[in-house]
Amino acid sequence: MENTTAEKRKVVFSGIQPSGNITLGNYMGALRNFTSFENADCLYCMADLHTLTVRQNPADLRKRTASLAAIYIACGLDPDENIIYCQSHVPAHAELAWVLNCYTYMGELSRMTQFKDKSQKHADNINAGLFTYPVLMASDILLYQTNIVPVGVDQKQHVEICRDIAQRFNGIYGDVFQIPEPYIPKATAKIMSLTEPTKKMSKSDPEDTFIAVLDKPEDIRRKLKRAVTDSDGEIRFDPENKPGVSNLLTILSVLKKETMEETVASLQGLGYGALKEAVTEAVIGELAPIQARYNEIIADKDGLNAILKRNAEKAQYLAQKTLRKVYKKVGLYQG
Repeated sequence: MENTTAEKRKVVFSGIQPSGNITLGNYMGALRNFTSFENADCLYCMADLHTLTVRQNPADLRKRTASLAAIYIACGLDPDENIIYCQSHVPAHAELAWVLNCYTYMGELSRMTQFKDKSQKHADNINAGLFTYPVLMASDILLYQTNIVPVGVDQKQHVEICRDIAQRFNGIYGDVFQIPEPYIPKATAKIMSLTEPTKKMSKSDPEDTFIAVLDKPEDIRRKLKRAVTDSDGEIRFDPENKPGVSNLLTILSVLKKETMEETVASLQGLGYGALKEAVTEAVIGELAPIQARYNEIIADKDGLNAILKRNAEKAQYLAQKTLRKVYKKVGLYQG
C-alpha cells in the first residue's frame, strides 16, 4: 500500500459481527461478492467490539470470531492479498471512536433506526455502546481512508452518519478523512427467512428460519423441505403475493447465475417439491467446497492465529497513520 501505484487503488472496508451463525443470506449478499474487489486494497474485519452491545457468552464469542475468519478465507479471500483481522486486535478502532464521539451529536444518534430496533429487542440492556455503535462503525471506516463500504440496505444509514461525521471534522481541520461511499450492489438478492418469507434471513432468529454456511447437507435438506410456500401450486416470481416461492426462486437463480426468467422457465410444469429439491442441490453444491476448505483452516489453529496476528499488524500500521494525523489536528501532545 506504500507505493504510488497502490495508493491510487480504492480502499474497501467491510466488517461482520461474529455474533451468530453466518447465514446463506450473509454469504449471497456479502461474502460471495467480496472477491470481486480485485483491483482494490481490501480490509475485512471480525467486528467483535460491536458484538458487546448485546451480552455475549465469552467462550462462544471467541470461537465464532475464529470461525468467521476461517469462513472469510474459505470463501476465497486470500489473507496475503486482503487484510483479514479482528477489530479488537487494532486498538486504534476504539481510540478514534472516542475522538469521533466528541464530534457526533446526540440528536443524530437518537435518529438511528437500528438503535430504536435493538432497544426494543433488548429493553433490559439499553447501554451507551448501543447508542454510540454508529460512531465506532465510523471509526472502523475512516481509520483506513476508505473509499467503498459494501453494506446491506439496513446499514446504509450508518454509512451516511459516518460521512456526516467525517465532513464535520474535515470542515474544522481540513482534509483529514476520505469521505466513503456505500456500495449496495443492485444485483445482490435479499434472502428472506424460510419460515417467515416477508422477513429478512437473520442469524439472530431461530435456527430453522435460516441456512447457515456451515450447515450439514442433511440439515439444509430438512430446513428447505419445511420452507414456507403457499397453496396455489404455481411456480412464479411474485414477491408480494408469493413471498415463500419467490425467496426460493431468488436463491436458485443467484446460485445458478441465471436470470429469474431462466430459473422460472426451467421449472415450468413442476411442483413445489421439485423447486425445493433444485434449491437444496444448488445450496449443498455451493457450500460443499467452502465447508471442506473451512475444516482445513479451522483445524490449524496455530496457522489461523499467525494469519490474524500478521494481518492485525498490517491494519494497525495503516490505522496509526490516520490516528496520528487526527491527534495532531485536535491538539493532543505527541512529543
